[in-house]
Amino acid sequence: MEQLVLTLVFLAVLFFLLGSGIWVGLSLLGVALTGMVLFTSRPVGDAMVTTIWSASSSWTLTALPLFIWMGEILFRTRLSADLFKGLAPWLGVLPGRLLHVNVAGCALFAAISGSSAATVATVGKMAIPELRRRAYPESMIIGTLAGAGTLGLLIPPSIILIVYGVTVNESIAGLFMAGVFPGIMLALLFMGYIVVRALIDPEAMPPKDAAMGFVQKLRASTALLPVVALIVAVLGSIYAGVATATEAAVLGVIGALLVSFLQGSLTRASFVESLMGAVRTSSMIALILGGAAFLSLAMGFTGLPRNLAAWIGSLELSPLALIVALTVFYIILGCFLDGISAVVLTMAVVEPMVRQAGFDMIWFGIFLVIVVEMAQITPPVGFNLFVLQGMTDHEMPFIARAALPMFAIMVLAVVLVVAFPEIATWLPAQMRAGP
Repeated sequence: MEQLVLTLVFLAVLFFLLGSGIWVGLSLLGVALTGMVLFTSRPVGDAMVTTIWSASSSWTLTALPLFIWMGEILFRTRLSADLFKGLAPWLGVLPGRLLHVNVAGCALFAAISGSSAATVATVGKMAIPELRRRAYPESMIIGTLAGAGTLGLLIPPSIILIVYGVTVNESIAGLFMAGVFPGIMLALLFMGYIVVRALIDPEAMPPKDAAMGFVQKLRASTALLPVVALIVAVLGSIYAGVATATEAAVLGVIGALLVSFLQGSLTRASFVESLMGAVRTSSMIALILGGAAFLSLAMGFTGLPRNLAAWIGSLELSPLALIVALTVFYIILGCFLDGISAVVLTMAVVEPMVRQAGFDMIWFGIFLVIVVEMAQITPPVGFNLFVLQGMTDHEMPFIARAALPMFAIMVLAVVLVVAFPEIATWLPAQMRAGP
Protein backbone atom coordinates (compact mmCIF):
# COMPACT_ATOMS: atom_id res chain seq x y z
CA MET A 1 0.00 0.00 0.00
CA GLU A 2 2.83 2.39 0.87
CA GLN A 3 4.48 1.79 -2.53
CA LEU A 4 1.16 2.42 -4.30
CA VAL A 5 0.73 5.73 -2.48
CA LEU A 6 4.32 6.64 -3.32
CA THR A 7 3.80 5.85 -7.01
CA LEU A 8 0.59 7.87 -7.17
CA VAL A 9 2.26 10.86 -5.50
CA PHE A 10 5.19 10.77 -7.94
CA LEU A 11 2.85 10.52 -10.94
CA ALA A 12 0.47 13.23 -9.68
CA VAL A 13 3.28 15.72 -9.08
CA LEU A 14 4.91 14.90 -12.42
CA PHE A 15 1.73 15.33 -14.47
CA PHE A 16 0.84 18.51 -12.59
CA LEU A 17 4.24 20.09 -13.27
CA LEU A 18 4.37 18.98 -16.90
CA GLY A 19 0.78 20.13 -17.43
CA SER A 20 1.68 23.52 -16.00
CA GLY A 21 4.15 24.05 -18.84
CA ILE A 22 7.24 23.80 -16.64
CA TRP A 23 10.37 22.53 -18.42
CA VAL A 24 10.83 18.76 -18.29
CA GLY A 25 14.14 18.98 -16.39
CA LEU A 26 12.67 21.26 -13.72
CA SER A 27 9.59 19.03 -13.48
CA LEU A 28 11.80 16.03 -12.76
CA LEU A 29 13.64 18.01 -10.08
CA GLY A 30 10.29 19.00 -8.55
CA VAL A 31 9.10 15.38 -8.38
CA ALA A 32 12.40 14.30 -6.81
CA LEU A 33 12.26 17.09 -4.21
CA THR A 34 8.71 16.12 -3.28
CA GLY A 35 9.67 12.47 -2.87
CA MET A 36 12.78 13.26 -0.82
CA VAL A 37 10.95 15.67 1.51
CA LEU A 38 7.84 13.53 2.05
CA PHE A 39 9.25 10.01 2.11
CA THR A 40 12.89 10.14 3.28
CA SER A 41 14.94 11.74 6.03
CA ARG A 42 17.95 12.41 3.82
CA PRO A 43 19.43 15.95 3.49
CA VAL A 44 17.77 17.12 0.26
CA GLY A 45 20.11 19.98 -0.66
CA ASP A 46 23.36 18.03 -0.36
CA ALA A 47 21.93 15.05 -2.22
CA MET A 48 20.63 17.23 -5.08
CA VAL A 49 23.87 19.16 -5.56
CA THR A 50 26.06 16.05 -5.47
CA THR A 51 23.83 14.07 -7.81
CA ILE A 52 23.40 16.80 -10.43
CA TRP A 53 27.13 17.52 -10.45
CA SER A 54 27.95 13.82 -10.87
CA ALA A 55 25.41 13.46 -13.68
CA SER A 56 26.65 16.49 -15.61
CA SER A 57 30.41 16.07 -15.14
CA SER A 58 30.79 12.71 -16.86
CA TRP A 59 33.66 12.64 -19.38
CA THR A 60 31.56 10.44 -21.68
CA LEU A 61 28.95 13.17 -21.81
CA THR A 62 31.38 15.60 -23.46
CA ALA A 63 30.66 13.89 -26.79
CA LEU A 64 27.09 15.16 -26.62
CA PRO A 65 27.57 18.94 -27.15
CA LEU A 66 30.30 18.26 -29.73
CA PHE A 67 28.11 16.07 -31.93
CA ILE A 68 25.26 18.56 -31.53
CA TRP A 69 27.60 21.37 -32.62
CA MET A 70 28.74 19.34 -35.63
CA GLY A 71 25.12 18.99 -36.76
CA GLU A 72 24.43 22.69 -36.14
CA ILE A 73 27.42 23.70 -38.29
CA LEU A 74 26.37 21.45 -41.18
CA PHE A 75 22.74 22.55 -40.89
CA ARG A 76 23.89 26.03 -41.94
CA THR A 77 25.82 24.87 -45.03
CA ARG A 78 24.44 24.10 -48.50
CA LEU A 79 24.46 20.42 -47.58
CA SER A 80 20.76 19.95 -48.40
CA ALA A 81 21.34 21.07 -51.99
CA ASP A 82 24.42 18.86 -52.27
CA LEU A 83 22.52 15.82 -50.97
CA PHE A 84 19.76 16.26 -53.54
CA LYS A 85 22.17 16.99 -56.38
CA GLY A 86 24.37 13.99 -55.60
CA LEU A 87 21.66 11.40 -54.91
CA ALA A 88 18.97 12.25 -57.48
CA PRO A 89 20.79 10.96 -60.61
CA TRP A 90 21.32 7.50 -59.09
CA LEU A 91 17.97 7.05 -57.32
CA GLY A 92 15.81 8.37 -60.17
CA VAL A 93 15.92 4.97 -61.91
CA LEU A 94 14.16 3.15 -59.02
CA PRO A 95 10.36 2.79 -58.84
CA GLY A 96 9.26 5.83 -56.85
CA ARG A 97 12.23 7.72 -58.27
CA LEU A 98 13.17 10.90 -56.40
CA LEU A 99 11.12 10.02 -53.31
CA HIS A 100 14.09 7.80 -52.43
CA VAL A 101 16.18 10.96 -52.05
CA ASN A 102 14.17 11.72 -48.89
CA VAL A 103 15.23 8.42 -47.33
CA ALA A 104 18.83 8.26 -48.56
CA GLY A 105 19.38 11.96 -47.82
CA CYS A 106 18.06 11.56 -44.27
CA ALA A 107 20.23 8.47 -43.73
CA LEU A 108 23.36 10.33 -44.86
CA PHE A 109 22.63 13.45 -42.83
CA ALA A 110 21.73 11.31 -39.80
CA ALA A 111 25.26 9.88 -39.94
CA ILE A 112 26.70 13.35 -39.31
CA SER A 113 23.98 14.95 -37.19
CA GLY A 114 22.40 12.80 -34.48
CA SER A 115 19.22 14.89 -34.37
CA SER A 116 15.90 13.82 -35.84
CA ALA A 117 14.44 17.32 -36.17
CA ALA A 118 17.63 18.67 -37.79
CA THR A 119 17.60 15.76 -40.25
CA VAL A 120 14.02 16.49 -41.34
CA ALA A 121 14.68 20.22 -41.62
CA THR A 122 17.93 19.89 -43.58
CA VAL A 123 16.73 17.35 -46.14
CA GLY A 124 13.24 18.84 -46.39
CA LYS A 125 14.63 22.31 -47.09
CA MET A 126 15.66 21.22 -50.59
CA ALA A 127 13.63 18.05 -51.20
CA ILE A 128 10.13 19.41 -50.56
CA PRO A 129 10.28 22.27 -53.14
CA GLU A 130 11.99 20.04 -55.73
CA LEU A 131 9.54 17.13 -55.34
CA ARG A 132 6.56 19.46 -55.37
CA ARG A 133 7.83 21.09 -58.56
CA ARG A 134 7.90 17.65 -60.18
CA ALA A 135 4.34 16.89 -58.91
CA TYR A 136 5.08 13.92 -56.65
CA PRO A 137 2.16 12.92 -54.36
CA GLU A 138 2.09 15.29 -51.39
CA SER A 139 1.28 12.57 -48.87
CA MET A 140 4.28 10.53 -50.03
CA ILE A 141 6.63 13.53 -49.87
CA ILE A 142 5.61 14.29 -46.29
CA GLY A 143 5.23 10.69 -45.11
CA THR A 144 8.62 9.50 -46.33
CA LEU A 145 10.35 12.58 -44.94
CA ALA A 146 8.64 12.20 -41.54
CA GLY A 147 9.64 8.55 -41.28
CA ALA A 148 13.16 8.83 -42.68
CA GLY A 149 13.87 11.82 -40.44
CA THR A 150 13.68 9.54 -37.43
CA LEU A 151 16.89 7.87 -38.63
CA GLY A 152 18.66 10.80 -36.96
CA LEU A 153 17.94 9.11 -33.63
CA LEU A 154 19.28 5.69 -34.64
CA ILE A 155 22.16 6.06 -37.07
CA PRO A 156 25.30 7.14 -35.19
CA PRO A 157 26.35 9.63 -33.95
CA SER A 158 22.97 9.54 -32.19
CA ILE A 159 22.37 12.03 -29.38
CA ILE A 160 19.79 9.83 -27.69
CA LEU A 161 22.20 6.85 -27.73
CA ILE A 162 24.76 8.99 -25.89
CA VAL A 163 22.11 9.91 -23.31
CA TYR A 164 21.07 6.27 -22.94
CA GLY A 165 24.67 5.09 -22.65
CA VAL A 166 25.46 7.61 -19.90
CA THR A 167 22.23 6.74 -18.07
CA VAL A 168 22.83 2.97 -17.97
CA ASN A 169 26.65 3.15 -18.00
CA GLU A 170 27.15 1.37 -21.33
CA SER A 171 29.81 1.94 -24.00
CA ILE A 172 28.90 4.84 -26.32
CA ALA A 173 31.14 3.41 -29.05
CA GLY A 174 29.40 0.02 -28.72
CA LEU A 175 25.97 1.64 -28.95
CA PHE A 176 27.05 3.63 -32.01
CA MET A 177 28.18 0.49 -33.79
CA ALA A 178 24.99 -1.31 -32.75
CA GLY A 179 22.91 1.38 -34.46
CA VAL A 180 24.54 1.03 -37.89
CA PHE A 181 22.83 -2.10 -39.27
CA PRO A 182 19.37 -1.39 -37.75
CA GLY A 183 19.59 2.12 -39.24
CA ILE A 184 20.44 0.75 -42.68
CA MET A 185 17.69 -1.88 -42.32
CA LEU A 186 15.09 0.75 -41.47
CA ALA A 187 16.17 2.95 -44.39
CA LEU A 188 15.85 -0.04 -46.76
CA LEU A 189 12.38 -0.81 -45.38
CA PHE A 190 11.29 2.77 -46.07
CA MET A 191 12.68 2.55 -49.61
CA GLY A 192 10.98 -0.81 -50.10
CA TYR A 193 7.67 0.78 -49.16
CA ILE A 194 8.21 3.52 -51.77
CA VAL A 195 8.94 0.87 -54.43
CA VAL A 196 5.78 -1.08 -53.57
CA ARG A 197 3.61 2.06 -53.63
CA ALA A 198 5.08 3.10 -56.98
CA LEU A 199 4.46 -0.35 -58.51
CA ILE A 200 0.88 -0.48 -57.19
CA ASP A 201 0.01 3.01 -58.47
CA PRO A 202 2.48 3.97 -61.22
CA GLU A 203 0.17 6.72 -62.52
CA ALA A 204 0.70 8.72 -59.32
CA MET A 205 4.40 9.11 -60.12
CA PRO A 206 5.50 11.93 -62.42
CA PRO A 207 7.54 11.30 -65.59
CA LYS A 208 11.24 10.56 -65.30
CA ASP A 209 13.75 13.37 -65.46
CA ALA A 210 16.03 13.55 -68.47
CA ALA A 211 18.51 10.68 -68.46
CA MET A 212 22.10 11.44 -67.44
CA GLY A 213 25.23 9.70 -68.62
CA PHE A 214 27.47 7.80 -66.23
CA VAL A 215 30.13 10.48 -66.26
CA GLN A 216 27.53 13.18 -65.54
CA LYS A 217 26.27 11.14 -62.60
CA LEU A 218 29.77 10.82 -61.22
CA ARG A 219 30.30 14.57 -61.55
CA ALA A 220 27.05 15.24 -59.68
CA SER A 221 28.09 12.79 -56.95
CA THR A 222 31.26 14.74 -56.16
CA ALA A 223 28.99 17.00 -54.07
CA LEU A 224 28.62 14.08 -51.65
CA LEU A 225 32.35 13.55 -51.11
CA PRO A 226 32.66 15.90 -48.08
CA VAL A 227 29.69 14.17 -46.39
CA VAL A 228 31.03 10.67 -47.05
CA ALA A 229 34.52 11.67 -45.91
CA LEU A 230 33.13 13.05 -42.65
CA ILE A 231 31.08 9.90 -42.00
CA VAL A 232 34.10 7.67 -42.67
CA ALA A 233 36.33 9.79 -40.43
CA VAL A 234 33.90 9.82 -37.48
CA LEU A 235 32.52 6.28 -37.56
CA GLY A 236 35.66 4.70 -39.03
CA SER A 237 37.83 6.07 -36.23
CA ILE A 238 35.46 4.60 -33.63
CA TYR A 239 35.19 1.19 -35.30
CA ALA A 240 38.96 0.98 -35.84
CA GLY A 241 39.48 1.66 -32.15
CA VAL A 242 41.74 4.67 -32.77
CA ALA A 243 39.31 7.14 -31.19
CA THR A 244 36.72 7.16 -28.43
CA ALA A 245 33.28 8.63 -29.10
CA THR A 246 34.42 11.94 -27.57
CA GLU A 247 37.58 12.08 -29.68
CA ALA A 248 35.58 11.21 -32.80
CA ALA A 249 33.21 14.07 -31.93
CA VAL A 250 36.14 16.49 -31.88
CA LEU A 251 37.20 15.15 -35.27
CA GLY A 252 33.63 15.64 -36.51
CA VAL A 253 33.49 19.27 -35.39
CA ILE A 254 36.83 20.04 -37.08
CA GLY A 255 35.63 18.30 -40.24
CA ALA A 256 32.31 20.16 -40.19
CA LEU A 257 34.09 23.51 -39.81
CA LEU A 258 36.39 22.58 -42.70
CA VAL A 259 33.46 21.59 -44.95
CA SER A 260 31.65 24.79 -44.05
CA PHE A 261 34.78 26.87 -44.77
CA LEU A 262 35.42 25.22 -48.14
CA GLN A 263 31.79 25.79 -49.16
CA GLY A 264 32.03 29.45 -48.21
CA SER A 265 29.27 29.00 -45.60
CA LEU A 266 31.47 29.69 -42.57
CA THR A 267 30.98 33.29 -41.53
CA ARG A 268 31.22 34.95 -38.16
CA ALA A 269 27.40 35.03 -37.94
CA SER A 270 26.93 31.34 -38.91
CA PHE A 271 29.70 30.28 -36.50
CA VAL A 272 28.05 32.13 -33.58
CA GLU A 273 24.59 30.82 -34.53
CA SER A 274 25.82 27.22 -34.67
CA LEU A 275 27.65 27.58 -31.37
CA MET A 276 24.65 29.12 -29.57
CA GLY A 277 22.31 26.53 -31.09
CA ALA A 278 24.53 23.76 -29.71
CA VAL A 279 24.68 25.48 -26.30
CA ARG A 280 20.88 25.77 -26.09
CA THR A 281 20.25 22.14 -27.07
CA SER A 282 23.05 20.78 -24.86
CA SER A 283 21.86 22.83 -21.87
CA MET A 284 18.32 21.54 -22.29
CA ILE A 285 19.51 17.92 -22.39
CA ALA A 286 21.88 18.47 -19.44
CA LEU A 287 19.01 19.87 -17.36
CA ILE A 288 16.86 16.84 -18.18
CA LEU A 289 19.73 14.47 -17.30
CA GLY A 290 20.39 16.29 -14.02
CA GLY A 291 16.70 16.18 -13.08
CA ALA A 292 16.44 12.51 -14.04
CA ALA A 293 19.55 11.62 -12.01
CA PHE A 294 18.12 13.30 -8.91
CA LEU A 295 14.75 11.61 -9.49
CA SER A 296 16.53 8.25 -9.80
CA LEU A 297 18.27 8.91 -6.47
CA ALA A 298 15.01 9.92 -4.79
CA MET A 299 13.22 6.82 -6.07
CA GLY A 300 16.18 4.68 -5.02
CA PHE A 301 15.93 5.99 -1.44
CA THR A 302 12.22 5.17 -1.40
CA GLY A 303 12.82 1.70 -2.82
CA LEU A 304 10.25 2.21 -5.60
CA PRO A 305 12.28 0.88 -8.58
CA ARG A 306 13.42 -2.19 -6.66
CA ASN A 307 9.91 -3.02 -5.45
CA LEU A 308 8.35 -2.35 -8.84
CA ALA A 309 10.93 -4.56 -10.54
CA ALA A 310 10.25 -7.28 -7.96
CA TRP A 311 6.50 -6.96 -8.58
CA ILE A 312 6.92 -7.28 -12.33
CA GLY A 313 9.25 -10.22 -11.71
CA SER A 314 6.53 -11.88 -9.63
CA LEU A 315 4.21 -11.72 -12.66
CA GLU A 316 6.63 -14.15 -14.33
CA LEU A 317 6.35 -12.49 -17.72
CA SER A 318 8.30 -14.14 -20.50
CA PRO A 319 11.04 -12.01 -22.10
CA LEU A 320 8.84 -11.59 -25.18
CA ALA A 321 5.83 -10.49 -23.10
CA LEU A 322 8.02 -7.97 -21.27
CA ILE A 323 9.28 -6.54 -24.58
CA VAL A 324 5.71 -6.25 -25.90
CA ALA A 325 4.61 -4.49 -22.70
CA LEU A 326 7.55 -2.07 -22.86
CA THR A 327 6.87 -1.36 -26.55
CA VAL A 328 3.28 -0.37 -25.83
CA PHE A 329 4.37 1.60 -22.75
CA TYR A 330 6.96 3.68 -24.63
CA ILE A 331 4.67 4.32 -27.60
CA ILE A 332 2.01 5.71 -25.24
CA LEU A 333 4.61 7.69 -23.26
CA GLY A 334 6.04 9.07 -26.49
CA CYS A 335 2.68 10.64 -27.31
CA PHE A 336 3.32 13.11 -24.46
CA LEU A 337 7.11 13.35 -24.03
CA ASP A 338 10.07 13.76 -26.36
CA GLY A 339 12.39 10.77 -26.77
CA ILE A 340 15.23 11.90 -24.49
CA SER A 341 12.82 12.77 -21.67
CA ALA A 342 11.04 9.42 -22.03
CA VAL A 343 14.32 7.51 -21.80
CA VAL A 344 15.86 9.28 -18.81
CA LEU A 345 12.56 9.46 -16.93
CA THR A 346 11.97 5.72 -17.03
CA MET A 347 15.43 4.14 -16.87
CA ALA A 348 15.54 4.08 -13.05
CA VAL A 349 12.58 1.70 -13.09
CA VAL A 350 13.07 -0.08 -16.42
CA GLU A 351 16.81 -0.83 -16.21
CA PRO A 352 16.63 -3.24 -13.21
CA MET A 353 13.84 -5.32 -14.73
CA VAL A 354 15.52 -5.43 -18.14
CA ARG A 355 18.82 -6.59 -16.63
CA GLN A 356 16.94 -9.11 -14.47
CA ALA A 357 15.29 -10.48 -17.63
CA GLY A 358 18.76 -11.07 -19.08
CA PHE A 359 18.63 -8.68 -22.04
CA ASP A 360 21.83 -7.29 -23.53
CA MET A 361 21.75 -3.60 -22.60
CA ILE A 362 23.31 -2.51 -25.90
CA TRP A 363 20.64 -4.46 -27.80
CA PHE A 364 17.95 -3.00 -25.54
CA GLY A 365 19.25 0.51 -26.29
CA ILE A 366 18.70 -0.03 -30.02
CA PHE A 367 15.26 -1.53 -29.42
CA LEU A 368 14.38 1.42 -27.21
CA VAL A 369 15.54 4.01 -29.75
CA ILE A 370 13.46 2.44 -32.55
CA VAL A 371 10.39 2.50 -30.31
CA VAL A 372 11.13 6.08 -29.27
CA GLU A 373 11.53 6.95 -32.98
CA MET A 374 7.85 6.13 -33.39
CA ALA A 375 7.08 8.90 -30.91
CA GLN A 376 8.64 11.42 -33.33
CA ILE A 377 5.73 10.85 -35.74
CA THR A 378 2.86 10.30 -33.29
CA PRO A 379 0.66 13.23 -32.24
CA PRO A 380 0.26 15.24 -30.09
CA VAL A 381 4.01 15.60 -29.33
CA GLY A 382 5.67 14.32 -32.51
CA PHE A 383 8.55 16.69 -33.15
CA ASN A 384 9.02 15.63 -36.78
CA LEU A 385 5.35 16.39 -37.39
CA PHE A 386 5.77 19.89 -35.97
CA VAL A 387 8.84 20.52 -38.14
CA LEU A 388 6.98 19.37 -41.25
CA GLN A 389 3.93 21.44 -40.33
CA GLY A 390 6.11 24.54 -40.24
CA MET A 391 7.74 23.65 -43.58
CA THR A 392 4.61 22.63 -45.52
CA ASP A 393 1.71 24.59 -43.93
CA HIS A 394 -0.42 21.44 -43.80
CA GLU A 395 -2.75 20.70 -40.90
CA MET A 396 -1.49 18.22 -38.31
CA PRO A 397 -4.11 15.50 -39.10
CA PHE A 398 -2.96 15.39 -42.75
CA ILE A 399 0.71 15.09 -41.75
CA ALA A 400 -0.07 12.39 -39.15
CA ARG A 401 -2.04 10.35 -41.73
CA ALA A 402 0.80 10.67 -44.23
CA ALA A 403 3.26 9.38 -41.61
CA LEU A 404 1.08 6.44 -40.53
CA PRO A 405 2.60 3.89 -42.98
CA MET A 406 6.06 4.83 -41.69
CA PHE A 407 4.86 4.07 -38.16
CA ALA A 408 3.78 0.60 -39.32
CA ILE A 409 7.20 0.05 -40.92
CA MET A 410 8.89 0.93 -37.61
CA VAL A 411 6.71 -1.65 -35.86
CA LEU A 412 8.02 -4.18 -38.40
CA ALA A 413 11.58 -3.03 -37.63
CA VAL A 414 11.00 -3.66 -33.92
CA VAL A 415 9.73 -7.16 -34.71
CA LEU A 416 12.84 -7.88 -36.81
CA VAL A 417 15.25 -6.59 -34.15
CA VAL A 418 13.52 -8.69 -31.48
CA ALA A 419 13.44 -11.79 -33.69
CA PHE A 420 17.02 -11.34 -34.90
CA PRO A 421 18.98 -9.53 -32.15
CA GLU A 422 22.22 -10.07 -34.11
CA ILE A 423 21.15 -7.17 -36.34
CA ALA A 424 22.15 -4.91 -33.45
CA THR A 425 24.73 -6.99 -31.58
CA TRP A 426 26.95 -8.38 -34.36
CA LEU A 427 28.93 -5.24 -35.20
CA PRO A 428 29.70 -4.26 -31.55
CA ALA A 429 30.86 -7.85 -30.96
CA GLN A 430 33.22 -7.59 -33.94
CA MET A 431 34.55 -4.27 -32.65
CA ARG A 432 35.23 -5.80 -29.23
CA ALA A 433 36.88 -8.85 -30.81
CA GLY A 434 39.30 -6.61 -32.73
CA PRO A 435 41.26 -7.54 -35.84
